[in-house]
Amino acid sequence: MNRFKMLGVTLGLIGVASVLAACGEGVQGGGAGYGAPGQSATAGAPSSVVKAADQVAAALAVPAGHTLTSTYDATGVQVYTCLDSAWKPLEPAATLTDKEGRTIGLHSRGPVWISTLDGSAVAAGPVAGASNARPNAVPELLLKSTATRGEGVFGKVSYVQRLRTEGGVSPTGTCVTGAQQPVKYTAVYTFHSPTGGTAQ
Repeated sequence: MNRFKMLGVTLGLIGVASVLAACGEGVQGGGAGYGAPGQSATAGAPSSVVKAADQVAAALAVPAGHTLTSTYDATGVQVYTCLDSAWKPLEPAATLTDKEGRTIGLHSRGPVWISTLDGSAVAAGPVAGASNARPNAVPELLLKSTATRGEGVFGKVSYVQRLRTEGGVSPTGTCVTGAQQPVKYTAVYTFHSPTGGTAQ
């Protein structure tokens, strides 16, 4: 639970807001450097909200005993940093919106998802082998909760799916150590909780 101490959460929120604001300013000014190589700066509009009946790759299936509780679109960036002259993933920075387009949360390094409505949060890590490749995009993933906070939107989440990804692919070529590069992406995140129980 240490990652959800107030100071850490506050810094995380500030970091996400700063990166998204900077990215938005770059796009308005022409967007140089914010798109994946060979693509426009905009990764595209957020994917349609996923419903429980929508087809998902078998590798990303949530184990039995867990129920879909919420689904949100994500729009933001995957940030890469240069280490030893090569680009490496650093962190995501995205806003989460519901089907009416209302902002309900932020997604940042951890990875963590934090509700801006009630302060609840979930941290999760990828499940081994639970990945599905997408053309010109970061892969779809299944992640398992490692910690939760609060009793709200994310308080009892046990699994998270990252679906319908677009963009976010690592820059190519050499780079100067310490440089950072945000690349626009969109995705749909689904959140699942134990059926009739608490997060595990």
